[in-house]
Amino acid sequence: MNIGMVRYVTARLLQIEALLLLFPLIVSFIYQETLRHKMSFIIVIIILVLLGQLFSWKKPKNKRLTPREGFVIVALSWVLFSFFGGLPFVFNGDIPSLVDAFFETSSGFTTTGSSILVDVEALAHSSLFWRSFTHLTGGMGILAFALAVLPQMDSQSVNIMKAETPGPTFGKLVSKLSSSARILYIIYLAMTATVVILLLLGGMELFDALLHAFATAGTGGFGVRNGSIAPYQNPYIEWVISFGMLAFGVNFNLYYLILIGQAKQIFKSEELKWYLLIVIGAVGLISLNIGGTYTSISKLIRDVFFSVSSVITTTGFSTADFGTWPLFSQMVLLLLMFIGGSAGSTAGGLKISRIVIYGKIFIAEIKRVAQPNRIVTIQYDRKPLSKVVKHAVSNYFVIYMVLFTILVMLISLDAPDFLTAFSAVAATFNNIGPGIGAVGPAFSFVELSDFSKVLLSFGMLAGRLEIFPILILFAPRTWKR
Repeated sequence: MNIGMVRYVTARLLQIEALLLLFPLIVSFIYQETLRHKMSFIIVIIILVLLGQLFSWKKPKNKRLTPREGFVIVALSWVLFSFFGGLPFVFNGDIPSLVDAFFETSSGFTTTGSSILVDVEALAHSSLFWRSFTHLTGGMGILAFALAVLPQMDSQSVNIMKAETPGPTFGKLVSKLSSSARILYIIYLAMTATVVILLLLGGMELFDALLHAFATAGTGGFGVRNGSIAPYQNPYIEWVISFGMLAFGVNFNLYYLILIGQAKQIFKSEELKWYLLIVIGAVGLISLNIGGTYTSISKLIRDVFFSVSSVITTTGFSTADFGTWPLFSQMVLLLLMFIGGSAGSTAGGLKISRIVIYGKIFIAEIKRVAQPNRIVTIQYDRKPLSKVVKHAVSNYFVIYMVLFTILVMLISLDAPDFLTAFSAVAATFNNIGPGIGAVGPAFSFVELSDFSKVLLSFGMLAGRLEIFPILILFAPRTWKR
C-alpha cells in the first residue's frame, strides 16, 4: 500500500470540499443569515484547508497508484466528504446530532435522498443549498469532479476512476482521462442548466429551481418543501422533473455520441432499449392496478410516470404516497429499486446493463443444460461478452446479495416490521431515497437508532461506490505496506 500517495491525494480532495463549501457560505450572506450559520461554514472550510495543507505539503516520491490505492482513495474520500460535509449542520444547529448529519450528508453525496428531517422548510437557505448541492457534486462523482479541475492527476488517476465509475465496465470517451471527465461534466452541467430554465418557465422561484435541478441531475431527491414536489400542485413542473430524472438515468456516453454527431449509434444501445421498455412496462402495470382509485386519467398517468421515473433512476422525489398503493404496485416499485438506472449515469441500483447480462447468462445456462454439447456465446451490444466481465458481473451479484441480507438482518433489530427493514435497506443500498412502510415517502428515517443510521450510511456509500471500495477500505490487509 502506497500510504503516502493515498494521504496526498485525499488531502488534495479535502481542499476541494473546502472550495465547494464557499457556495453555501455565499448563499448565507445573500439571505443575510445569522452569524452562527455563516461561521458554521467558515469553521469547516478552515479545518479542511488546514488538514489539506498539513497532509499534502510534501508530495510522495513514489507516485504509483495501483487498483488497491485507487479503491482506498475513493472510499476514504467519500467517507471524509460525508463526515466533514455534515459538520456545518451540526455547528449551525439545523441538524444537532452528528450521526444524523452524517446520514443526511452521506445521503446527499451518494444521491440517495433518504432523510432524517421531518420539517425541511425549517432549515436555513444555506443549509438547504448545501444539502442539495451535495447531489450535484456526488452525482457525476467526487473524484470525477476533482479530475476535471485538477488535470495534473491524469497520469495516475485511471485506477481511481475505475473504482468510482458505476457499472460493470469502465471506458474513456477520449484518450486523456481528464478530458473525458471535463466533457462529462460539461454535458452534466449543461443538462442541469436546462432543467433550471424549464422549471423557471413553469413559475418556480430561482432558489427552488436551482435546488430541484441539482437533485434531478444527481438523481438525489432532496427537496425544499415538506411533501417533496407535491406541494407545488403544478403538472408542468412534475412532467419536467419526470423526464429530467429519466434523462439523467441514461448512460452519459450516449449523450457524448450525440455531441460528436453519432446520434445513430445510441439506437444500438441494448441497455437504453431495455431501460425504456422497463419504464413503459412498469407504468402500464401500475396504472392498470391502481386505475380504479383515480377519477382523472391524466392525474393517474402523471403520478405513476413520476413515481416510476423517480424509483428506477433512484431519485426519491414523490408526488404521491405510493406506500398507500396496492401491494402489487408496491412490489413493482420495489423491483425497480433493485434494477436502477443505466451504467455511466447518476442513478443507483444494480444497473440495467447487469440485469440484461444476468438474464442472458440465465438463458445461456438453460440452453447448456438442454444441449450439453452446444457452444453458447453471450453477446451484449452485438459484441461477445468476455469471461472476465461475466465473472465480474456474477461475483458482484453474489456479494451484493450477501451484504444486502446482512444489512436487512441487522436493521430488523431496530425496524418495526419486515417491510420497513427490507425497504430501508433497499432504499439506501440502492441509493433510492424513501422506502416503504415506516420509511415511506410520507415519513423519514429519524425514528431509527443511531446504530441503524450509521449502518445505512455506510450502506449508501457502499451502494454508490458499488461495494468493493468500502469493503477494501475496512480490510486489515489493505493497509499493509
